[in-house]
Amino acid sequence: MEHVVQCSIPSKESALLGVESSTTTKAEAFTKAFLKNSLPQMKDAAIEDMMLRKAVVLEFKRQKKKGKKSKAKGLNAKERRQLKIFQLKPEHQKYELFLPLHELWKQYIEDLCNGLKPESNPHMIQQKLLKADFHGAVLTVVRSKCPSYVGLTGILVQEMKHIFKIITKEDKLKVIPKRNSVFSMEIGDFVTHIYGSKFELRSSERSAKKFKVKGTIDL
Repeated sequence: MEHVVQCSIPSKESALLGVESSTTTKAEAFTKAFLKNSLPQMKDAAIEDMMLRKAVVLEFKRQKKKGKKSKAKGLNAKERRQLKIFQLKPEHQKYELFLPLHELWKQYIEDLCNGLKPESNPHMIQQKLLKADFHGAVLTVVRSKCPSYVGLTGILVQEMKHIFKIITKEDKLKVIPKRNSVFSMEIGDFVTHIYGSKFELRSSERSAKKFKVKGTIDL
């Protein structure tokens, strides 16, 4: 097969195609020059050895385009407000719609606290609750500098840096500031309190924050 590939083109076909057969010496010289130009990082001996053992795939390098790649930008705060991304529509402000979320949250908290057994360490549970996600929890305002907030109970549907949004059994959406408010939360036989003034963080930020133990906490 090799002699067929390397044989010269007959004169009639050469005249018809308008090409001239190269001699063996010229062909070898062209091949070596082509391989050396295509594989500049390899020596002649290495190229010859590679040609005897395996097929050679010549690499094609595209020229790198200069310039910085533009990164996809997210929506800023103004655009999110205009699109009303974080606003709950009136037809969705139904207490019953969030009951399945509450059941999922109870299961999540029990798994997080290893079952919430009576012999569980309260300090350990407290540390885990500080970094937990409260969406779906039932919160009750037990103390506040604004008397109208005291006694409000509902499922937490949205937590922001400075506010809790809860939906009450009367299908009303209440926005309660964290500052100057204390919230209670029942988890099985456990009751824990959240001091809103010390909780003015987004839930994503709170999960990475280290809380310091304090003896007394004021509103």
